[in-house]
Amino acid sequence: MTVFLQFLSVLSGMKGLFISSMATTEAVANTANAVAASSGEAAELNLAITDTLLTANNIWMMLATALVFIMHLGFAGVEAGFGQSKNTVNILFKNTLTPIIGVLTYFICGFNLMYPGFDVPGWFGFAGFGLETSASADVSAEYAGAGYTYWTDFLFQAMFAATAATIVSGAVAERIKLSSYLIFTVIFVGLVYPIIGSWKWGGGVLDDWGFYDFAGSTLVHSVGGWGALAGIIILGPRLGKYVNGEVVDKPGSSVPLAVIGVFLLWLGWFGFNGGSVLSGDPGLTSFVLVTTSLAACAGGIGGFVTGYFMFKRLDLGMVLNGILAGLVGITAGADVIEPLNAILVGLIAGVLVVFSAVALDKLKLDDVVGAVSVHLTCGIWGTLAVGIFSTNPEHSFLTQLTGVAICGATAFAAAFIIFTLMKMTMGIRVSEEHESEGLDSHEHGIRGYTIITE
Repeated sequence: MTVFLQFLSVLSGMKGLFISSMATTEAVANTANAVAASSGEAAELNLAITDTLLTANNIWMMLATALVFIMHLGFAGVEAGFGQSKNTVNILFKNTLTPIIGVLTYFICGFNLMYPGFDVPGWFGFAGFGLETSASADVSAEYAGAGYTYWTDFLFQAMFAATAATIVSGAVAERIKLSSYLIFTVIFVGLVYPIIGSWKWGGGVLDDWGFYDFAGSTLVHSVGGWGALAGIIILGPRLGKYVNGEVVDKPGSSVPLAVIGVFLLWLGWFGFNGGSVLSGDPGLTSFVLVTTSLAACAGGIGGFVTGYFMFKRLDLGMVLNGILAGLVGITAGADVIEPLNAILVGLIAGVLVVFSAVALDKLKLDDVVGAVSVHLTCGIWGTLAVGIFSTNPEHSFLTQLTGVAICGATAFAAAFIIFTLMKMTMGIRVSEEHESEGLDSHEHGIRGYTIITE
């Protein structure tokens, strides 16, 4: 009997242990289910945040693209304003076709030349013709760290490509054949610019060496500037520009139009540099816009003061080009140069643009709008300034100088060859009669300005 009672006691204990174990298992299961539900909610929340971030970033990048696009109107205004009235339609015709050609050639091959997807850093690569389809293009947050979509990437970069050709347009204005300019633009924007750009922005050799160019002081502005320099060397000056060792002023058609053009360019630069952050990052984007504006203001002061001492007059043209010089100068390092140093970079650029313009005239190199001085001279300075003022200790002056030299030699040689071949075959300069009487009447049949008196 005693043994039987002890057996019942053991069974009772085992039952309690089993019930306790079941309760514990149920509690663990409930906890696991709660954690799983919580994790699922957290994952959904993270996905929603990522999608919202992509939308916000992409909106800013599309706005930046629009701002860069409006720069083409600014370039047209500056060139038409500084050019003679008899060539206004011709200038506007070129500036209208330039972004058209730029976007189409960038679609055909430029985008995939600039971003070829190098397996290892190289000098040349090509990812194929055209773009992805709407079904295959990556518009998810995975494409660029939730910064923008594939389509925005293409369009933003296409606006940059067309800018390089527009720089050339201003320098060679009033005497180049329209057909020659358009052929040059197709080749330069479609092939030369994206190949050079791939060396840094596409992950090529210059990027591997540590060369830095945030938004294109060299890759856009100096490349265009080298093309402009080659063009004015081969074309020669306008008729009557240099007589008996003297520089003959050729008054522009509209000073107000030139001023409007410069302010449109300044506005567009908020997208040019601000968009180069490649996201809507609030801290970095606002910092870049501050350094960009400070450099522009300092450049205007530099052009104003230097122009006054050089020419003994209050030269509006030098103030306007000083603003653009400051903008070009800060473009390479707008994200890594502190505000006080950005002022110094812009001020020096404003001084350099005046001395550069005077030097070109002494060499009898006729640049209608000062494109070489603004984009080439100050693009070189701005790129080198990264090696002097950058807050990133990995940026070195020697590396910057190497990058400037390689890009410059390539861009100038390519442009020189293109212009030379065209000069030897189809010719690149209009006749003396057309140049003297104006390109508008002879090539377009209309004038930019018509005054009717009764």
